[in-house]
Amino acid sequence: MAEMIKLFVNGEEVEVESGKNLIDAVGAVGIEIPHFCYHPALGADGNCRMCLVGIEDGRPPLVPACKTPAAEGMKVQLDTDKIKKIQRDMMEFELINHPIDCPVCDQAGECTLQDYYMTYDGVSSRMNVEQVKKAKKLDFGGGVVHDQERCVLCGRCVRFCRQITKTGELGIVNRTDSARVDIFPGRPLNNRYALNVVDLCPVGAMTSADFRFKQRVWFLKKDEGICHGCSKGCNIFIDHNREKYKDDTIYRFRPRHNDQVNGYFICDEGRLSHKKENEGRLLESLKNGKPYNLTESYVLAQKAITNAENVLILVSPNLPLEQLVATQVFAQKIGASLSGYSDGYIVKGDGDDFLIQDDKAANRKGLELLGINTGGDFFWDSLEKAECFICIDNELPAVDTKRLIKALRETKVIALSSHHFNLVDQAFVAIPVASFSEYGGSIINCDGVLQSFQAAVVKNTPIADVTEVLRRLGGPLSSAPEVLAAIHRVEGPLAKVDFNRIPAEGLKL
Repeated sequence: MAEMIKLFVNGEEVEVESGKNLIDAVGAVGIEIPHFCYHPALGADGNCRMCLVGIEDGRPPLVPACKTPAAEGMKVQLDTDKIKKIQRDMMEFELINHPIDCPVCDQAGECTLQDYYMTYDGVSSRMNVEQVKKAKKLDFGGGVVHDQERCVLCGRCVRFCRQITKTGELGIVNRTDSARVDIFPGRPLNNRYALNVVDLCPVGAMTSADFRFKQRVWFLKKDEGICHGCSKGCNIFIDHNREKYKDDTIYRFRPRHNDQVNGYFICDEGRLSHKKENEGRLLESLKNGKPYNLTESYVLAQKAITNAENVLILVSPNLPLEQLVATQVFAQKIGASLSGYSDGYIVKGDGDDFLIQDDKAANRKGLELLGINTGGDFFWDSLEKAECFICIDNELPAVDTKRLIKALRETKVIALSSHHFNLVDQAFVAIPVASFSEYGGSIINCDGVLQSFQAAVVKNTPIADVTEVLRRLGGPLSSAPEVLAAIHRVEGPLAKVDFNRIPAEGLKL
């Protein structure tokens, strides 16, 4: 446990963590020190001077809070007239040439400059000279669009490309009023984490081409979630909105801080995977590729399962533990073989040493801990014998198509799927199921961290999740307590987990 020390802020004693700089130390107890350039993942730069604070009896008496470690007995001054004047002066510098285009700026509602103006400045401009004009709508590559006039030159984006991705595409060129962030000639942003500079930007200078002008941020509902783009399980915010007469739609994923998993960042591919939650969805039941009544689809599926001597169930490695164990119990009841074959979800050589993994499955560790067979030989042998094949949200990427068609020639296929893919249209019966943003559950990432998430999106016509669909097909599990009891019966580390008390940062198994 970190050592705690006591210091004074505006004359009041507070207990903070030793070794942290003043911004982080007093921020942990709810006291804000304004700053632009400092970021916990990028370290202190000390160029914006917004975080200057007074130190009573200090030498020097004025220090940048981002570069000053908290010390025992330190007397920090934030509310003196001198400090307030410094804050107002710094805000005036930032606003001298800043365009007042908040009504059309994507950052409006999330802008640090707006917030600080209202909190620390709030006065009219004294400037009566022409503003310095800079370039607007610059395509920096990587889906990043830059407005140089809005930039406050905090340097966060530059440091991110140098310290985190180590690709160095951005730099601050020129000096004084001519200074601006720019790419090197012919060298646009070319890394898989480029859109993180949009999150890092404290103003509206860095914008996402994907989100630009799509929504006002104050309309968005911001729910916590877990990215299902790969086995890292990065923590995200799911920003969505239900416009009048329309369905609830996801407009963006943003990184959510978790030191145990992804820190402050996510990859661009995971960030843009929000589109898949909106597009290509299976929204109605099908029979032989054509729309069919949902109730009748359940009847047809039940008959096909009952009449088959050999049934194979294939599950997706993206399903949460709760849905996997519900499928496991269902398979045991009907005497079916259960496979988690998903080799096609592994893209060898695609990962890196930061966040991106070769394995694009969100819960492969869950398959392992539940003892579900993931071998290819077992899957193909079972499929050749099966008279009924139930595919649960497994899109079988990179599978041998000719071999699959041959194996399914005399087999009735039942597809439970959140999205359209080839097997859905070829299935005897296809039944829609909810996607991960529409249900809650638990997954285990590649590092063995168990994380839980809740439903974020509620559609106008809600779609049942896999557990509910299996219950309607005769599955024995019908409630959350029954599902958790089934998980606790599995030998191994999951047997002792209290799923109602998983920490926010996850539980290392």
